[in-house]
Amino acid sequence: MDPKIGCYQPEQFGPAKDLWLHIWETGKDLDNLSLKHDNSASLGGSTMNTKNSQDFVPLESPTLNNRPNNDERNTRVNMQHNTNNSYYNPSRRKNDNRASTYGMNYNYEALVGVFGGCPWRIPNKHYSKGVLGLHEEIEDFFTYMCPSNEEHKLRLRVIKRIKQVIYDLWPDSKVEIFGSFRTGLYLPTSDIDLVVIGMWTNLPLHTLERALIDQNIVEPSSVKVLDRASVPIVKLTDKETEIKVDISFNMNNGVKSAELIKTFKRQYPALEKLVMVLKQFLLQRDLNEVFTGGISSYSLILMTISFLQLHPRTNIDSPEVNLGVLLIEFLELYGRKFNYVKTGIRVKGGGAYISKEEVQKDMIDGHRPSLLCIEDPLTPGNDIGRSSYGALYVKDAFDWAYYVLSQAVNPLNILVNDANKVSILGRIIRVTDEVIDYRKWIKETFPVPPEMDSLSSSTGSDASTLSAPASESESECSRGNSPNTGEKGEDKNKDRHLYNNQLSHGHLTYKKSYKPTAHVNHQNARGDYTRSISNHTGGHGKTKNNQHNSNNNNGGNQSPGSRLHSVKRKKQCITSRGPGDCVR
Repeated sequence: MDPKIGCYQPEQFGPAKDLWLHIWETGKDLDNLSLKHDNSASLGGSTMNTKNSQDFVPLESPTLNNRPNNDERNTRVNMQHNTNNSYYNPSRRKNDNRASTYGMNYNYEALVGVFGGCPWRIPNKHYSKGVLGLHEEIEDFFTYMCPSNEEHKLRLRVIKRIKQVIYDLWPDSKVEIFGSFRTGLYLPTSDIDLVVIGMWTNLPLHTLERALIDQNIVEPSSVKVLDRASVPIVKLTDKETEIKVDISFNMNNGVKSAELIKTFKRQYPALEKLVMVLKQFLLQRDLNEVFTGGISSYSLILMTISFLQLHPRTNIDSPEVNLGVLLIEFLELYGRKFNYVKTGIRVKGGGAYISKEEVQKDMIDGHRPSLLCIEDPLTPGNDIGRSSYGALYVKDAFDWAYYVLSQAVNPLNILVNDANKVSILGRIIRVTDEVIDYRKWIKETFPVPPEMDSLSSSTGSDASTLSAPASESESECSRGNSPNTGEKGEDKNKDRHLYNNQLSHGHLTYKKSYKPTAHVNHQNARGDYTRSISNHTGGHGKTKNNQHNSNNNNGGNQSPGSRLHSVKRKKQCITSRGPGDCVR
C-alpha cells in the first residue's frame, strides 16, 4: 500500500494482516539482499567480507509466543519503510507539514496516538448510519476546522507586521491579500498569500528578504527566495507565530481569482465544506503543492466548482444537499471516470468539459495542455494545471478514498457503516496531534480581548476588506501612478514610525515560543512548550500593556499558576460567533 495514499482500516487488523505483512516484509528483504549481492559482484569486491555475513533471510514465521511486540515490530518496519520502500519520496518535507500522516501504518501512535485523529467528532452525539452519518461528520469537521477568533486575529497581526516592512521599503507600493485567507478557505496550517504591486525594473526579492531578517520578522534559515520559479516568490515562516507566508510581486490575477471563488461560494453553499475536506485530504498526504508532486489549492477549487456546475442534481445549490453523497461522487468522478488524457475543464460560462485540442487553440508559444488541464477562467489560453506533474498521484488517492467510503456507507455492510462505532470520515482523513497542540498553543498564547472579539463577531471572517485602500486617491498613489505626497502620506509615515518605535522598545503583546512535540512518547510530552513572557516596562506602550505589566509586576514576580488563572479569565470573557460565520 502506498504510504502517501492509504492506511489500514480498522476491520483489516488481525492475525491475517500480521501474517501477510510478515510475508511481504520477508519478500522485500530478499529483494534487497539480492540487490546488494549484485552490487558487490559488479564492484568486483572480495568475497572474504561476505563469508561471515548472513546471506539468507529466515522464512519461518515466529510463533505467537515468540512474536515481537507491537513497538518492536513498528520500529523495525519503520526503519525498513524509510530506507527501502519503493514509494519513498525524498522530496517530502515532513518537518514543514504538521498535518502530514505519511506512513501512518507504522507511526500511528506518534502521529495520532494522543487524540485519535478525529477531534471533530462531538462526544455523546448520536450519528446516523451510512451516508447520513458521513454527511453529519463533514458538517462537524467543517465547524471544527474553521479558524477560531484567535487564529484569525493572529494572521491579521502577521500581515500587519509584514506590510509595515514593505511600506517602509516602498511607500508607493500596494500590498494585497489573496489565496485561501482572502476566500476564507484556509486550514489551521495553511500559509498566507500576499502580493506586492509596484514599479520595479528587477523584482526586489532579495531586498525584501534582507529587510524581513533585519526587522526580526523571520529567522535567516526560515526565509527562501525562489527567483527562478515560474512565479518568483519569497517564502518565509514568521518567527513569532510559525505561520508561513508566500510573497509575490505584481501578480494581479491572484486577487481577481479570490473574488471569483467568493462568488462561487455564494452560489454553491456546499463548495466551502467540500473544499475544506478535500484540502485536508491532500494536505495530510503531501499532495497539496505542485512542487512536491500534488496539485494547487486553486486547481482543487476549480475542479470542485466544475463538479458542482455539471452535476445533474437539481438541488445542488441548496444548503440542505447531502455532503456525504457529493464527496463520494466527487472522488468517483476524478478518481475513476474522468478522462485526463483527452478532456479539459472549463469553469466560465456555466462550466463545460472541452477537448484539449480546443484548449490548445488559445495557447501561445507552442504550449500544449497538461495532463490535468484546467482552463483559467480569467486568462484564456492559460492552463492552471500545467505544472501539476504529480496529478496521477492525486487521481490514485481519490480512487482509494472512493473505494473506502463507498464500502463504509454501503447499507448492506452493517459491520462498518455505523459512524457511532468508527468514524466514517476518519477512514480517509485524520488530524495529527501536532496540529491540535499547535491550535491549543495559539489559543492560550494569543488570547483575543473581549472588545476585539465582539468587533470581529460583528465584522465577520471575510479577509478581503483588510487589504482595500482607504480611498480612491490612496489607491492610485499605491499603484505608483502618482507620488505619495500630502497629508495622507505624512499620516501614514507617522504611523509607521510610531510602530517602529514600539518594535524597538519592545511594546508588543507577549508571546510564548512554540516548540512542537517530538513524534515519540507523545503521551508523556503532551503540552510541553517552552513559554517566554517578554517584559513590557517602557513608557510608550499601549494601555493594555501597562495594565498587563502592573498586574505582573513587570513580569518578574507573578507565579505560573496565577498567570494561568488570568488567561482562563480572559478566555471566559470571549464571546462566540454566530452560526453563519466561518470563524469560531
